[in-house]
Amino acid sequence: MAEFKSKSASLAIAKKWALQLCAAAMALCAASFAMAQNAIPNFHDPQHRLDRPDTASIRVIRFLTEDDYPPFGFVMPDGSLSGFNVDLARALCEELHVQCTIQPRRWDTILNAIEQGRADAAVASIAMSKANRARVDFTAPYYKTPARFVSRASIVLGDTHPQTLAGKTVGVVARSAHEAYLRAFFPHLTIRAYDNALALRSALKRNEIEIAFGDGVSFALWLNGADAGGCCAFRGGPYTESRFFGEGVGIALRKDDGALKRALDYALKRVTERGVYADLYLKYFPVGFY
Repeated sequence: MAEFKSKSASLAIAKKWALQLCAAAMALCAASFAMAQNAIPNFHDPQHRLDRPDTASIRVIRFLTEDDYPPFGFVMPDGSLSGFNVDLARALCEELHVQCTIQPRRWDTILNAIEQGRADAAVASIAMSKANRARVDFTAPYYKTPARFVSRASIVLGDTHPQTLAGKTVGVVARSAHEAYLRAFFPHLTIRAYDNALALRSALKRNEIEIAFGDGVSFALWLNGADAGGCCAFRGGPYTESRFFGEGVGIALRKDDGALKRALDYALKRVTERGVYADLYLKYFPVGFY
């Protein structure tokens, strides 16, 4: 009897360990699947080594941001600032061991404030366009707005190569960079143009069209929200041709502030290498735009 009890106890322990091991394996698989389904963008050359800059001359970094552009920047119920841009700025300050302030400002006044020296940097989803570069300098990009195909979830679509999509009807916003891109690289599509992004998404949801092509960030926010109702999913991509979709978004700063630019570029690379950027991306974009 004693031997039977001993064997039973051993079996119980072994079963418990097996269950724990299975649970851990399932959690690891789930995490790996989530990462695979949500590619993390990386805009830094892993072979390019940046030495830690001397930040002795940087006493404080005064950041500006926008507070009416969720999930990039918004105000919490308690009045505090939150969002991807805000948390990224805080992560950069922590990496540099530098004190920072982050203040909201109306978006169309931010570049003026940087030019006039009323702030040091802006993390506010400002595109690195030719017009903006004429006024301010930028760090390396911290995100880009790729173009993406979205289709009805029920559609079987192996890939989005031009040959695969030949003859299909694809919706797009009229007179947009996305329409120009399709006409240049997908010449055998039938293009159906809509007045704006809302009309395009509505047509896709109503099954008026089976495939749409447009701004990946806007699509990601829509797919993750209640309005999409699980109707649709990303297919293929991302498409990041800068001639059509721009060079991305960087942190804006004054043209003569080389020391701050070097410090922020270093910090951006470090938070990417340490996985901090990935954590923030997954937090705010559970349906990623890449």
